[in-house]
Amino acid sequence: MSPSLLPAANAPFGHDLRPLWSLDPAIHYLNHGSYGATPLHVQAAQTRWRTALEAEPVRFMSDELPAALVAARARLAGFVGATPQRLAFVDNATEGANAVLRSMNFKPGDPIVIANHGYPALRHTARYLADRHELIVVEADVPWPLTDPQQIVDAYTRAIEGGARIAIVDHIFSPLAVVTPVLEIARLCRDRGVPLLIDGAHAPALLPLELDKLAEIMAEKDKPEEHVSYARMGRGSRSERSATPFWYVGNCHKWLCGAKGAGFLYANPEGQHKLHPTVISNFFGQGYEQEFAWTGTRDPSARLCVSDAIDFIEALGAERYRNALKEMAWEAAALVCGAWGVAPGATRDMFASMVTLPLPVDEHASPEAVAKWRMTLLQQHKIEVPIHAINGKLWVRISAQVYNEMSDYEVLARVFK
Repeated sequence: MSPSLLPAANAPFGHDLRPLWSLDPAIHYLNHGSYGATPLHVQAAQTRWRTALEAEPVRFMSDELPAALVAARARLAGFVGATPQRLAFVDNATEGANAVLRSMNFKPGDPIVIANHGYPALRHTARYLADRHELIVVEADVPWPLTDPQQIVDAYTRAIEGGARIAIVDHIFSPLAVVTPVLEIARLCRDRGVPLLIDGAHAPALLPLELDKLAEIMAEKDKPEEHVSYARMGRGSRSERSATPFWYVGNCHKWLCGAKGAGFLYANPEGQHKLHPTVISNFFGQGYEQEFAWTGTRDPSARLCVSDAIDFIEALGAERYRNALKEMAWEAAALVCGAWGVAPGATRDMFASMVTLPLPVDEHASPEAVAKWRMTLLQQHKIEVPIHAINGKLWVRISAQVYNEMSDYEVLARVFK
C-alpha cells in the first residue's frame, strides 16, 4: 500500500488533497452529500479484496470471508460506539430500513409516523406498507425554513400523540441538511412506548455516534416506585430490563468515504426479535447475526474495506474533520447568501457539512425546473450541486469536503451575483 494514498498528519485541507480522490479536476464538486466520493486509498483496498476473491472464489467465500466480515464489523462498531453483535452490514441505509419495516407485524389501522421532509425512499416504503397492510401514514409536519431545532421535536410530539406502531426519524434531513435532535425524540418515543427507527444515512463520520448510548435511552424509564420492586425481583441494571425496540441505519459511502455498497443496521436486543434481512437466504431462522451475514452470493469488497475508510478518516483526524466541514459549509453558505441576497433555511447550529439555501430564481419548483437548473450549473459553470424542490420553491444544498476551498463556492456565488 502506497503511503501517499493516505493524507499526511495535520495536512492542510483544500485542493491539495484532491489527488487523494478520483474526482474530475474540471468540476467544482459541491455534492459530496449525495453519493460521497471514494478516496483512492479505499479504492485500492477494494481492488485487493476483489483480487483475493477471484483468485479462489470457493476458499474465499467459505473459509476467509466469514472472519473478515466479523473483523470489519468490529472495526465499524468501535467507530460508531456499538456492540458488534448489534451491528449488521447492509448495502445501504434504505435496505436496512426496509429490513426493519418489512419484518414488522402490522395490523390494519396501525399508524406509521414519518416527517413530511423524510427521505423519499422511506416515505415510499411507508406508503407501500400502508397500501399493503391498511396502515395510516402520519406526517410529522416539520416547518421549513426552520428557526429552532425544537420545532422538529414538536412536530414529532404532535405526530405520535395518539400512539404509533413505529416512528421514523432522519438524523440529518437529506434535502434540508439540518441535524435532528435525536436524543430528545428518542426520549419522547421511549416515554410513549413507540419503537424508533433512525435513518442516519449522512451521520457516520460526520456526527460523533454512540449508538449503544442512544439505545440506552430507549430502555425502560425508571420511576421512583419501581426502584425497590426491581431490586426485589433481581432484575439487575436498566440495560438488562426491557426496552422499546430501536434501530439505526447508516451509510459508509457518504461522509465516512467508504465504497458504494456498504451500510449498516444497528438493532437493540428488542429490535432484533423477528428481524430478518430483505433477502431470505440459507440461514433463515439462525438469528440476526447469521441471517444478515449471508443473504446470497455478492461482492463483499465494499464491506471489507470499511476499515480502510475509517483509517482514512482517522488520518485526517475524525474530530478535526467534522469541525472543519461544519465551519467550511457555513462560511461557504455565508459567501453565497451574501452574493445572492438570500438567507439559509435554518440557523448555523442546525447544519453540519451541508447547508440548504434558496435558489434566487422566481420559478415554480417543478421536477423539470430542478433538472434544468442542475444541468445549467453543471454544463455552463462546471458546478455539481443538487437542487431540491421544497414547499414549492427551489433550493440548493451545498456540501463541504476537505478537498474543497472557498474558490469553489465563489464560482457558485457569481452565477446569480
